[in-house]
Amino acid sequence: MTVHVVESGENLWSISARYNIDINTIITTNGLLTPASIVPGLALYIPDDALPVRSYKVKSGDSLWNIAQSFNTSISSITAANPGVNLSTLKIDQVLNIPSATKLSISTIGFILPSNTVTDLATINALANELTYIAIANYSFTAQGYAYVQADDTALITRCKQLNTIPLLMIRNFTSAGFDAALAGAVLENATYRQNLVASIVNLAATRGFGGVSLDLEFVPPARRQEFNSFILALKQQLGTLILQVNVHAKTADLPTNRIVGGYDYAFIGNTADLMAVMTLDYGYPGGPPDAVSPIGFVEQVVAYALSLVSPQKLLIAMALYGYDKEVSTNVTKGLSVLAAQNNAISLGVTIQYDTVAQSPWYQYFTGTMEHIVWFEDIRSFMEKYKLIDRNQLAGTTFWQINLPAPQNWAYLRREITIIK
Repeated sequence: MTVHVVESGENLWSISARYNIDINTIITTNGLLTPASIVPGLALYIPDDALPVRSYKVKSGDSLWNIAQSFNTSISSITAANPGVNLSTLKIDQVLNIPSATKLSISTIGFILPSNTVTDLATINALANELTYIAIANYSFTAQGYAYVQADDTALITRCKQLNTIPLLMIRNFTSAGFDAALAGAVLENATYRQNLVASIVNLAATRGFGGVSLDLEFVPPARRQEFNSFILALKQQLGTLILQVNVHAKTADLPTNRIVGGYDYAFIGNTADLMAVMTLDYGYPGGPPDAVSPIGFVEQVVAYALSLVSPQKLLIAMALYGYDKEVSTNVTKGLSVLAAQNNAISLGVTIQYDTVAQSPWYQYFTGTMEHIVWFEDIRSFMEKYKLIDRNQLAGTTFWQINLPAPQNWAYLRREITIIK
């Protein structure tokens, strides 16, 4: 595995020759436009024969020898992968790069918003091998707590199962106006409506052939925290052997009165659900000032807090397959896939910058006198998050959402990681 960051004066032909990789492989792997061009700062994922590089956090009693043995590698390989690091005395919590043929093994959940059955099936066909679960975001509920399907997703459910990928019924408090905190609160506070929601979700999951449920109730009112806990417990009990996966907003401390995160009791949810996914994205949020979508420091802080309450074997983090293009003076925000963000920079001929603190790429351009800044994710930022998953031994990751093209991410998963099925 190699990442090549384009320098001024380079072209695809010279990069192809340098790594002895066919130029069309580089174009396809990185989703480059044809006829292909590149710009300085562009990160290219080069699918060479190098070993995957694992990320390991030193524990008490470790030695280089036993670390090398556990990863089926050699001390010399570890030394070469950590230049400038004094390995004569290991320190607890020291992070090491470990080249190893023993790949990281994780569970993955790809969220999909059904739009066009032909397109959706093509996406599922292309990505099923990289996904443990596909959560179909196609369900909402009424003011009385009755869950309902929004469009026919029978073909998607069937295809997931044919491809050995578990389909999840994804239910959200989402309306035409966006996530509706009042809808969630009104149903949760009423015991009858709450049970209606549990029963109708379980019925839909069973009758439509799902392998479980992905729960995405956002902006749960803090006053409804205990009722939300009761709802999750009842739902898990009545789902029986079906999976319950719960998505929660990211936080670095318990803020029980906060309107965004106050409704989430990490400890209870993590103990009750089969999987809990923390939405470690939108740090740079729509309508806010330009900032990284998912800066690594923020993700690390969220994970550290979550791990104080939740078993790592149940915890997933979210990865954004999108970026934001923001007008600097107004903060007007346009969402775009990571591939569109990358190729937009190439089309504009602008240099891509990389923030080494956020571990995220960004660039600037102008329309007339209007300054735009685009933050997005690329192979470098994806890799940093996979390393975080590895060294903290997390269950895996979620992707919002898989209809947004992100070829570098999927190429990396295919070559470097084992997906649990």
